Amino acid sequence: MTEQSAWVRMTREDPQHSAAYIQRFRDLAAQGMDLVGEARLIDAMLARGSRVLDAGCGPGRVGGHLASLGHDVVGVDVDPVLIAEAATVHPAARWIVSDLAELDLAAEGVSQPFDAIVCAGNVMTFLAPSTRAEVLRRLRAHIADGGRAAIGFGAGRGYSFDEFLADAADAGWAPDLLLSTWDLRPFTPASEFLVAVLRPA
Repeated sequence: MTEQSAWVRMTREDPQHSAAYIQRFRDLAAQGMDLVGEARLIDAMLARGSRVLDAGCGPGRVGGHLASLGHDVVGVDVDPVLIAEAATVHPAARWIVSDLAELDLAAEGVSQPFDAIVCAGNVMTFLAPSTRAEVLRRLRAHIADGGRAAIGFGAGRGYSFDEFLADAADAGWAPDLLLSTWDLRPFTPASEFLVAVLRPA
């Protein structure tokens, strides 16, 4: 039995949690906040029309923007409320309800590997600790030769950067570039955020 993620526990304890999360980003968009920085980084890595997996996609903020730029996007999230919002707001992409620890897109009819995987929004720190390494293995199984993954999360959330990089190495990933922000600031030992751009080892 796959251990439940922190996100699943939160939504079960508070049935309005997902709706509040959606509204938060609607409000930020209405305020003119820049909500597509992660998508800009992924787009810069890719040729137009590339295949992108948005892992832990939420309501489609990142993957939806990438789809609007002409990429072939599949978004996956464990939360059906967030997936329903993504499908409504960003119909150009495909959105799938699935636990990343059980990710098997071939079973959903998605057989082609991806040129890029994006995992933004602290998704890695919401995962149950027992599933982190398995999620990284599952993502590795879905990447094309020459593809890359960009995974970002903050410090102080129960998953150290060193532990993450060790898990990634065990799962068959090697670091291409380590950043401290999605806008390309270099990673240092004092960084409070990590954006790891990984390639298949």
